[in-house]
Amino acid sequence: MHVHSLVEAAFSELEDVLCLLDESQYSMPSKNLFNATIGQHVRHIIELYQCLLVGYDNGTVNYDHRKRDYTIESNKLIAIQKMQLLHDQISLPDKKIVLEIPGTQNDSGVIIESNFMRELWYNLEHTIHHMALIRVGINELTNIKVSATFGVAPSTIKYRTECVQ
Repeated sequence: MHVHSLVEAAFSELEDVLCLLDESQYSMPSKNLFNATIGQHVRHIIELYQCLLVGYDNGTVNYDHRKRDYTIESNKLIAIQKMQLLHDQISLPDKKIVLEIPGTQNDSGVIIESNFMRELWYNLEHTIHHMALIRVGINELTNIKVSATFGVAPSTIKYRTECVQ
């Protein structure tokens, strides 16, 4: 399966779960998430993809310089709209990208050669990781049951399937 399709599938699964939440559940702090909200995790997911797309155009990605839009974390409908927009935007061809990793006060940072597909894969893995955290928040704050694969990496799902056979 192509990485674009995997990202779209993860977004669809996340969108479906978000539709089951009410606004208060979406923006309620979770003790199990160190008082973060489901909405904050969704915002973080979306903004990294947005940052990658901005970087695609100019050939340089710096995830620390992403634009933060706090309406995404407080309004699930805006979050869903942003994800649906990303569906259409991520189907780009591969190209070289420079990844900038900012330094600390003691060093100047790092420049790493990468490419769009590698960064898209990173974002997918990052999305799945945050979906697992969102699952923790959902289990704490709601009675909603999510699928057994929500927040589970495709390789883990494949491995579990092979073990059963």
